[in-house]
Amino acid sequence: MTIQPWRATCIQMPSVLATKAETPDAARAIIKANVAKAIELIDLACGGDNPPRVVVLPEFGLQGPPHGLTIDRWLDLAVCSVPGWISAPLQDAARRHGIYIGFNQFESDPQWPGRYFNSCALIDPRGEVILRYRRINTAAWPSPHDVMDQYLDHHGIDGTFPVVDTELGRIGMIACGEIAVPEVARCLMAQGAEIILHPTNEDNTPSQEAAKIARAAENMVYLISANVADGIGFSADGSVKGGRSRIIDFRGRTLAYREGSEPGVDVTAEIDVEALRQARRDTGMGNTLLRGRWEIYRPLLGNLAVYPPNSFAQRPMADISETAGPVQIGLDTLYGSGIVVPPDA
Repeated sequence: MTIQPWRATCIQMPSVLATKAETPDAARAIIKANVAKAIELIDLACGGDNPPRVVVLPEFGLQGPPHGLTIDRWLDLAVCSVPGWISAPLQDAARRHGIYIGFNQFESDPQWPGRYFNSCALIDPRGEVILRYRRINTAAWPSPHDVMDQYLDHHGIDGTFPVVDTELGRIGMIACGEIAVPEVARCLMAQGAEIILHPTNEDNTPSQEAAKIARAAENMVYLISANVADGIGFSADGSVKGGRSRIIDFRGRTLAYREGSEPGVDVTAEIDVEALRQARRDTGMGNTLLRGRWEIYRPLLGNLAVYPPNSFAQRPMADISETAGPVQIGLDTLYGSGIVVPPDA
């Protein structure tokens, strides 16, 4: 079946931090207001003559990050399951508009008590959550890597790096700074991803902007990167601004971009999956996937190990300060392998 070009839109929305609340009820009110703002902008995006089929919300757009809160405190204050009460209004909006909505949420799961995950999820036009990716490389928060063996036993590699096949193409998701981790996008490409949705919440840094272009071009995927409006989540006073939502094609070309940090839905572009598929079938030098010589890297990369997996398999992390031990093990491993030169060398 031929896929006709379709439109994607970044929902560059402001976000009030749930950490400003002292009680779960107050935090819930903040989160509900954030969700309502997201839906207001989704309604705006879908109200024109050429509405999107896919919209993407920022990372931390609904709750903000936990800052220095303990794991239990953040779980109690602002976290719920996916799907759950946070996603329910977005699911209704997806049904109402007949669109896909990509969003990011701190998520709890009864299967993993005492832990939360920084999760990206995709809602389909029926209002069903059809994809959930839990961030591997986190800002010192719980990760599937912390319980890697158990996680893979439960979810498998397909559930760890999920890609969903839709009538618009094959879609995966990456959160924020993981765009600078080449292996994550590579794994999604290896699962067949053609479009990567990228909820992000970031300051303006050359490395992040370069990584977006590089991941799109080297994996021959469309990248739809939605950043937060106004202050970023790690800026408690809102003085560090977001903005710079961007849509990039499979050659690394920017199709839409908004430099400013004001709320808006004007970062929108046409996604031509058939053009991508034709480029992936081409036998010329421009086909980076066809020309990949993956096998020769395995002797060096296949057994590379730095940050220790299963570091919190026996009991959940209680506070981010507990990552100091695994971090030191990782640094010592880098010293021992010769990747990093120790200070006394």
